[in-house]
Amino acid sequence: MSDIIQLLPDHVANQIAAGEVVQRPASVVKELLENAIDANSTEIKLIVKDAGKTLVQVIDNGKGMSVTDARLSFERHATSKIKSAEDLFLLNTKGFRGEALASIAAIAHVELKTKQADDDLGTTIEIEGSVIKTQEVSVTPTGTSVAVKHLFFNIPARRNFLKSDTVELRHITDEFHRVALAHPNIAFSFYHNGSDMFNVPEENYRQRVVHIFGTKTNEKLVPVEEETEVLKISGFVGKPEFSKKTKSEQFFFVNQRFIKSPYLNHAIKSAYEGLLKDSYHPSYFLNLTVDPKTIDINIHPTKTEIKFDDEHTLYAILRAAVKHSLGQFNIAPILDFEHQTNNLNTPYDYKNKSASTPAIEVDRSFNPFAEDSGSRVSGNGTRQSAKSPNTGFKSVHTASWESLYVGLESKGNNSESDFSQVTFESEAKNTSIFDEAAIETTKTTFQLQQKYVVSTLKSGMLIIDQNRAHQRILYENFLKHITIKEATSQQLLFPLELHFTPNEISIIEDLKSDLEHTGFVFSEFQNKTVTITGVPVGVPESEVSIILEQLISDVENDVPDTNFSTTDLLAKSMAKSLAIKNGQSLNSVEQEHMVNSLFACKEPNVSPTNRPTFITMAVDDIEKKFM
Repeated sequence: MSDIIQLLPDHVANQIAAGEVVQRPASVVKELLENAIDANSTEIKLIVKDAGKTLVQVIDNGKGMSVTDARLSFERHATSKIKSAEDLFLLNTKGFRGEALASIAAIAHVELKTKQADDDLGTTIEIEGSVIKTQEVSVTPTGTSVAVKHLFFNIPARRNFLKSDTVELRHITDEFHRVALAHPNIAFSFYHNGSDMFNVPEENYRQRVVHIFGTKTNEKLVPVEEETEVLKISGFVGKPEFSKKTKSEQFFFVNQRFIKSPYLNHAIKSAYEGLLKDSYHPSYFLNLTVDPKTIDINIHPTKTEIKFDDEHTLYAILRAAVKHSLGQFNIAPILDFEHQTNNLNTPYDYKNKSASTPAIEVDRSFNPFAEDSGSRVSGNGTRQSAKSPNTGFKSVHTASWESLYVGLESKGNNSESDFSQVTFESEAKNTSIFDEAAIETTKTTFQLQQKYVVSTLKSGMLIIDQNRAHQRILYENFLKHITIKEATSQQLLFPLELHFTPNEISIIEDLKSDLEHTGFVFSEFQNKTVTITGVPVGVPESEVSIILEQLISDVENDVPDTNFSTTDLLAKSMAKSLAIKNGQSLNSVEQEHMVNSLFACKEPNVSPTNRPTFITMAVDDIEKKFM
């Protein structure tokens, strides 16, 4: 029997390796930015076109590469970061496996320009699908420029699996955030289709967080500092009142490398115990410094997961540090006595005066029920006037109540004639068609534990979940308004200005037309603020920010691509935000309206998330309970 095992060609092996390294344009951005950081760059520029599908270019001012290094950088498993297996456990760099450039060159057109500071001329290399097209000497600035064009040009199936430009740009922005936050000592700039997305200079960590997430972030931050033999913690956490429905502002960095750790995230949430509302998440930007020997980085192709030697100790230290910072900086308000205002100063006239003890004098002989003829006898036998010098109050003598009727006797028999012209205003009688007692007995609905609406049926009993039912009602209403593009809006007396991150602003801009069809009116979009002048009828102004945060969270989790799914997601998200919650009391009219509106829906049986809105119990089922 012939042999069937054979070695794969290099270009096939490179494409398989590229499947691990490059899932989307954001993967290319991550690898190129990390290479630029390892080159000791102080300025890094990221240029993207069509969400990375057409171009991803990273330009740095690092140390550059020689002619030989430039050529070897595209070979598989070629790296300058490690020399032996032991170096894998002493890593202080980003990329170390030597697969990034080789994998990227296997599935794209790559142009590399590089020059070292001591050289007069640099090197330019062009590669298409792992095949070197040109390599020549060129004039280029010190540093390295890598341009990746036409990603997945030779793997159309992979290209077809890419999402829309909006979604892919969101992933690129997330990778940029992670790298820029981990290295505040490096200046970064980010351009997409010629427009300036971010431009952050070299700065401290707090300034970097504020530059990326907006100036309003500054007031939300609580500093966290802790240093032990095992772990050093620095960074910031968000105040509980500024918690969000999304996890977009949660960043862990271990030795300046972004990681995802549900275990450490749980430590943060436990530190916020009792301070957060349900389904809200805290913000944190924390740098953890540990001994490289105690962590294993290479357990995941993207290196975003790390294995710690002693996770329990890190959990306890992190939880205690965050809890201490929240108690020290956030819970109790303080007065700044060094920069006090004038209203806290002591008036000049009273500055050197001592406090006097108040004196209380009581007239024990005072009797408010005794008839007073203008004077009375005090306890020591002396007579005092009605106005007592001790109390300062004047006793007012009034005539007896009989004086109210003086003069009425003289009227005699004419009293009837005096009232003959008096007319009385008749009271309006509120009559009802039905007797009130009958109304109470014919009431067909009632509320159970402020969660369920119970109604009677001919065959038994109907129990409705008020939250799910209202979600279904609102969902179909919003879907109708978005589809027919007719909605009523109520104008705000004062424009509402909301602050979001640039990534969240882009999501709202993408949904702007659909939001306007539901009743929102936007007057201005800026880099980090949205101005709203109108909201849908029935939506309170205080709920607008909650609705948009919930919408952003749903979009980030579901990542819709088609217009239909976007519209459907928008209607679901708004219905979930505006539906009445369990625990809210409803009167009989509201209960009746909910029952009638629910069964007027096209799909009354289930909520927008396909959960049952009501159940029925037949009389036979109830009778069986008594058997």
